[in-house]
Amino acid sequence: MTLETRTRGMRRTDVLLSLPELEHKAEEMATIEIKVPDIGDFKDVEIIEVLVRPGDVVAREQSLITVESDKASMEIPSTAAGTIREMRVGLGDKVSEGSLILVLDSSEVAVAAKAAPAPVAAPSLAPVATPQPVPVAAAASGGVIDVKVPDIGDFKDVEIIEVLVKAGDTVAKDQSLITVESDKASMEIPSTAAGVVQSLRVKLGDKVSEGSVILTLAASGVAVAAPPVFAPAPMPAAAPSPAASPPSTAFAVEMVGRPQPALEDAGIKAHASPSVRRFARELGVDLAQVRGTGPKGRVTQDDVRGFVKGVISGAAAPYTAAPAVSGVGGLPVLAWPQVDFAKFGPIERVAMSRIKKLSGPNLHRNWVTIPHVTNHEDADITDLEAFRVQLNKENEKNKDAAKLTMLAFLIKACVATLKKFPDFNGSIDPAGDAIIYKNYWHIGFAADTPNGLVVPVVKDADKKGIVEIAREMATLSAKAREGKLGIADMQGGTFSISSLGGIGGTYFTPIINAPEVAILGVCRSSMRPVWDGKAFVPRLMLPLSLSWDHRVVDGAGAARFNAHLAAVLADFRRVLL
Repeated sequence: MTLETRTRGMRRTDVLLSLPELEHKAEEMATIEIKVPDIGDFKDVEIIEVLVRPGDVVAREQSLITVESDKASMEIPSTAAGTIREMRVGLGDKVSEGSLILVLDSSEVAVAAKAAPAPVAAPSLAPVATPQPVPVAAAASGGVIDVKVPDIGDFKDVEIIEVLVKAGDTVAKDQSLITVESDKASMEIPSTAAGVVQSLRVKLGDKVSEGSVILTLAASGVAVAAPPVFAPAPMPAAAPSPAASPPSTAFAVEMVGRPQPALEDAGIKAHASPSVRRFARELGVDLAQVRGTGPKGRVTQDDVRGFVKGVISGAAAPYTAAPAVSGVGGLPVLAWPQVDFAKFGPIERVAMSRIKKLSGPNLHRNWVTIPHVTNHEDADITDLEAFRVQLNKENEKNKDAAKLTMLAFLIKACVATLKKFPDFNGSIDPAGDAIIYKNYWHIGFAADTPNGLVVPVVKDADKKGIVEIAREMATLSAKAREGKLGIADMQGGTFSISSLGGIGGTYFTPIINAPEVAILGVCRSSMRPVWDGKAFVPRLMLPLSLSWDHRVVDGAGAARFNAHLAAVLADFRRVLL
């Protein structure tokens, strides 16, 4: 049966369609393939977040997926509105321009197609411009140049969330200098030349655009072309998810709720896409308190919703300005007192160093969430100290010889003790139902720097001798003082030592460095009279303070650990046992 059909706007010469053909044609018109638009030189970038699923109704310009390269992350928007029929990509897939993301059903598009067929609208994700020459102002002498923000598309007034270099640093061409972030993407801005940083012109929190001066460089070779930096254009906020959102509530943020791989971040900042950051800001949630369940600990919108639901259900208490109860690590405490100190006398406000800003929340989390217990012990190091002094005296004429410190011997003694008591070299499984025993011994040691305390890690200390450990410690300590420690230098520790050395003190309670389960505190040694069975004799005694996690270790085990460690230090030959 043939049905003569003339749609509005068709010419009289249009071909007559059968009913099945007409239905098929309408269905084709109502189906849209959403593909990755032009994203510059981005090729084979990994999908780190899928923001929608089949059945979702999406708006035009709504973000569909988040992709990430070595230098930037961005969200890919939809070029049309409709209902998702089928997803063609998944988490971890790699995509390039033209890759099919999903198939969309859109009745509105079908009607429009019948009226006047038109090509699908171009995506709002602007193709980032081809790298353009960056003007550099070279001084008449010395090759001094101003390194500026290159062409970064439509990015304007983007905030600096991380400064990666400082005055005096030597940087290579294409080395990242700062990280900036907009509502839709974050990216690192690289240097256009190699040289030594003379002065920084920006700081954390500043906003920059194309042409903003980042720093002044004493260049070893002036480059005139910017490296290819690509970025998406800012886009309208995504349409709200169909899932019911909890009421907008502000929450107290007083601890970091997930591991920092990075010190994750981190790493340094919570690992989350720009849209998730915006979503969290709208709800008043600090992402640092949210545990990420996505790839590499990435925080997703579901993680934020789950955190909010936990607060509302009583797992944590919402923050109130009044001196009511607020949740701090699950503990009910009063809100922090707000005091105008200036009314009592002169004050000076000094911003915390970056290290203190990062370590403070971690220490707070560790203290309120780990059941700390501390055992104290005295170790007789009279003979060991005499041996250390003798070795250093023998090496006085050797300029290349590393200076042996008591801490190097302590690291070796701790490894021997950890092998005998493996509980102290373990960690609690994140699920909380198992203990992970590590068959490697990476010992962290607290290093005091002008900017705060950091904990470099001596890897595979069980495979190194005292001299090698001392040499590695000297290298790591120098990097720490210069602020050049990398993330890898501070990761992987299984046990830590906090030594006050010759500063002073007798005993203290060191805070465990999660996810480790124990830390050894060491104070200044001193000569004391010790009864040897016949008389009091002067002996050099070293105070030891061992803090341990009572969920993993019990008191008897801790006492045995301290006793064995003291015995090893008293007679270092026991290291061989």
